Amino acid sequence: MKFKELGLHPDIIEGIESMRFKEPTPIQEQAIPHILAGRDVVGIAQTGTGKTAAFLLPVLDAIIKSGESGSIKALIIVPTRELALQIDQAIQAYAYFTPVSSMAIYGGGDGKDFSQEKNALVQGADIIIATPGRFNAHLNLGYVDLSRVKFLILDEADRMLDMGFMPDLQRIIHQVNTDRQSLLFSATMPPQIFHLATGMLKDPVTVNIALSKPAEGVRQGAYVVHDRQKLPLVVNLLRGRTGQMVIVFASTKQNVANLYRQLHREKLNVGQISSDLAQQEREQVMQDFRNRKVEILVATDVVSRGIDIAGIHLVVNYDVPGDAEDYVHRVGRTARADARGEAITLVGPEEQSKFMRIELLIGSVIEKLPVPAELGEAPAYEPRPSKEGRGQGQGRGRKGGKPFGGGGGRPGGRQRQGGKRPDGRPPRPSGQRPS
Repeated sequence: MKFKELGLHPDIIEGIESMRFKEPTPIQEQAIPHILAGRDVVGIAQTGTGKTAAFLLPVLDAIIKSGESGSIKALIIVPTRELALQIDQAIQAYAYFTPVSSMAIYGGGDGKDFSQEKNALVQGADIIIATPGRFNAHLNLGYVDLSRVKFLILDEADRMLDMGFMPDLQRIIHQVNTDRQSLLFSATMPPQIFHLATGMLKDPVTVNIALSKPAEGVRQGAYVVHDRQKLPLVVNLLRGRTGQMVIVFASTKQNVANLYRQLHREKLNVGQISSDLAQQEREQVMQDFRNRKVEILVATDVVSRGIDIAGIHLVVNYDVPGDAEDYVHRVGRTARADARGEAITLVGPEEQSKFMRIELLIGSVIEKLPVPAELGEAPAYEPRPSKEGRGQGQGRGRKGGKPFGGGGGRPGGRQRQGGKRPDGRPPRPSGQRPS
C-alpha cells in the first residue's frame, strides 16, 4: 500500500512525499483506516514501528477537513517532555503545508513558558501535546476548555502507568468531551492498561504489532564482565568511533554522571541526560545530539522510549535493564526504519539472571563476546534462574579479543503556532523518519 491510497488530505500527502516517504509501516497501514473511519483504536506496538504517524496523520486529516478554528481539537498525553517535543516536531513536519497549529506542554520551564502554554490553551491551538502533571496544573486553574476536543490520544500508556500517572490520566479523561474519538497506544498490555482502555474507549479496534524483539537489523552482543571492568571497556568500545552516533544507557543518575565525567576526560564528544539536569540543559543536549554536535549521549531510560533520532549506530547498555522489555526499547534506538545498527550489553555478575530473562523474552541467545585481554580475566556466564524469572519467558513484572564492532527537528523550542506561513517558515526537520 502507498500513502496515497489511504485517502489522506492532499496537503498531508505533500508533506509526506516531501520527506520521501511512500509506503506506510504495518501499524500505519492497519490503524489509519480505522481512525479515519471514526473508530476508537488500541494500538499495541513497540517503539520504532511508526505508531506516532499512525495516529498523527488521520488526526491531521480530520482537523484540516473540519475547517474549524479557535478550539483544541486533539489532546495527546505522553509520559515525558522529550516525547512531547518529538511529537510536536513530527507535527511540524507532517503538517508543513497546512495551517494546523500545535503546542507542547511540559514541566520544568519558567513562568514565561507557563504563560505561553496558557495562551495556546485559551486561544485553542489545534493540537496539544502534554505531560499529565503539567496539563493538570493548567486544568486546576479553570481556563482549559476541553468541550470541543475531537480526539484524545494516550501514547506510551504503559510507561505513564509505570510512572504513577494513573490519577492524573483519570482526571484528564473525565474532563474531555465524551463525544470524542479515543486512541490508546502502548508497547505492552498489562491488566492496568486493559482496565484503562475499557473505561476510556468505545468498542475499540485492536491493532497488535508488538513483537517483543529487536529489529532484524540490530547486531546484538554482550560482554560478561566484573563491575570494575565496565568503565574501561566502555572507553575501549567508544575510541575510534568518531563520526558515529552512540547512546550509552545507565540505570542510575550516578552512573550517568560517572560515565560522562570519564568519557569527557578521555576527550570524547559526549553529552549527558538525566533528571538531575535542568530542563533547558536537557533540551540543549538533545538538540546538540540530533544535530550531531554531540556524538555520544549518556542517558537514563528517559530516552529509551519514543525518542526517534535517525542514524544511531550503536547502543550500549552499561547496566542490564531491570525489565526485560526495557532492553527492547533501548535497543530500538538503533536500526530504525530498516537501517542497521549495533547493540552491546555489559553484564555484571549480579546481572546475569536479568540478562537471561532478556534472552527468554526475545527468543534468542545473544552472542557473548571476548573481553579484551588487557582488562583481565572475566567471569563465566552462569546465570541462575530467579523465582521471578523462572519459566516466565516475559520480562515485565519486574579472554582476549577485539571490542565488538570496532573502529571505526525542531530541537529546543517550546512553541510553534501553525504550519503554512507566507514568511518565516521554520526549516523542515532533516533526516526524520516516520515515527
